[in-house]
Amino acid sequence: MSGQRKNPQARDRTIGAQLKALRQEQTTLNLEAAARAIGWSTATLSRIENGKRHITSEDVAMVLTTYGVPMAQREELIESARTGVQAGWWSRPLPGVLPDVGTLASYEASANALTNWSFSFVPGLLQTERYAAGLMSEDGAEPQDVKMRWRARLQRQRVLPTIDYTAFLHESALQQPFGGIDALREQLGHLVQASTRGLGVRIVRGRMPHRLLLHPWLLLDFPDAPPVLNVELNGSSVFLHDDEVRSYENMRSMLDRMALSSAESRSMIEQLRERL
Repeated sequence: MSGQRKNPQARDRTIGAQLKALRQEQTTLNLEAAARAIGWSTATLSRIENGKRHITSEDVAMVLTTYGVPMAQREELIESARTGVQAGWWSRPLPGVLPDVGTLASYEASANALTNWSFSFVPGLLQTERYAAGLMSEDGAEPQDVKMRWRARLQRQRVLPTIDYTAFLHESALQQPFGGIDALREQLGHLVQASTRGLGVRIVRGRMPHRLLLHPWLLLDFPDAPPVLNVELNGSSVFLHDDEVRSYENMRSMLDRMALSSAESRSMIEQLRERL
């Protein structure tokens, strides 16, 4: 394949689905035969069709030529692939910001629903600047990196008014004073405001099943593609697809049953804030 390997982004899922549909509808090639004709391995073509590997506009052109796609249709798809790379701020990486953040942002921009789970801190999509800076500093980030990472996080938050968003938080996540007590008070006030703006903020109290303690995660649902899960790790993250996501969908259903309602959660957050 041409070009430097990059992490797959949301546009790769769209392009992959289009290429798969073209192969099945406009050629007689199965996956193995198509891969041979292009000069790729079967695994590479399979990952591309399923949006798990980045593909350049040059590679798209090669696939479409191999499939004998008519010129007008070919040019339209190649141009779509080319412009899709520049679709958002994540196409221009910020210094000190991990590449995974750009990948996540591209997924969030094409999702129609997001579900967060966190048991020890407020998720990035709902963080305030002072709280986020305190959390990043405790993780060992340098001051200049904190500033750039916050810029990226603030850019990600712009998607919230356009999607169905729910954050499930364990009550312990509301008690960690990252950035200090004043920063926590401000953060709790922000959560109350988010809830009144229609974003789902729901609190889970008490003891939890062990599997909910393993790690924070973000489940992304799409209108025309299978869901993707992002798991936060120490200093990085991983993306899960297909069958790997099902257990997290089950966990989402469990959290929905366990959590307080939005109104009850808002009242609890307000009470915690008053006590600080």
